[in-house]
Amino acid sequence: MELRQLEYFVAVAEEQNFTRAAERVHISQSGVSAQVRRLERELGAELFDRSGRAATLTVAGKAALEHARAVLAAASAVGQAVGEVTDLIRGRLTVGMVIGCTVTPLFDALAAFHRAHPGVEIALLEDNSHRLVRAVRAGHLDLALVGTAATTPDGLQALTIVSERLVAVVPPGHPLAGAEPVTLRALGGHPVICMPPGTGLRTVFDQACAAQGLSPAIALEASASDAIADLAARGLGVAVLSASMAEHYRDRLTARPIEDVEIPALLSLVWADGRGPALRELLRRCRSAFAA
Repeated sequence: MELRQLEYFVAVAEEQNFTRAAERVHISQSGVSAQVRRLERELGAELFDRSGRAATLTVAGKAALEHARAVLAAASAVGQAVGEVTDLIRGRLTVGMVIGCTVTPLFDALAAFHRAHPGVEIALLEDNSHRLVRAVRAGHLDLALVGTAATTPDGLQALTIVSERLVAVVPPGHPLAGAEPVTLRALGGHPVICMPPGTGLRTVFDQACAAQGLSPAIALEASASDAIADLAARGLGVAVLSASMAEHYRDRLTARPIEDVEIPALLSLVWADGRGPALRELLRRCRSAFAA
């Protein structure tokens, strides 16, 4: 008795037709018939009543059907179990990370995964958030750390790491460093230093401005928060950053919340459903690292 004989038997039983069963398993109708006949000879009983237009199960066929399904399910489970072990022995993971973002917990998770599964090759690529999301959707990346204005990008799963407000960052003595609330309209009176289009932070800023019909002057763009802060410190404009980014520069710059930007800036891990055990294991380690 062979697995393919059981597969063909189940296909005929479910389709109630040898021709449709043959199309389903991608072999000729005569091939299906021959293998089912061989199975019947081995079992010593006819499994189908072939007298009518449909192939209907005999009493023996009904008795055999669920057992055949169970055998096929068990064989599939064996293959899946071996595949998962193999994936964690010699697989490959490609991870994306938004440009200019150093997130220590992600590096900790990658290191812990590598120690546990040294045979899995890890590749780490940088790009802007929009392109990273597209690459995850297309299957070119397994996982990406992105900035976004949406909790979960369409068609993907997401784990939000950071959710915070946008802030205006200025040197001491700047007009926006005072006690008055900072609004987008007030920000529009100054040159703005911001991240380029395609980044999550810029998306949040652009959406908030568009909602109020504002078009602030983006004087300078940089992908790294350090560069944006340095430019602002030299008086070249008002930097727009997230609150946690601005915290790194509090010794020389003042961060003021932009009061009328209600959309949070999010930093999220994103991935597609249906990926293998290596990704599931890396996600488990990411959750642990970020929770810590």
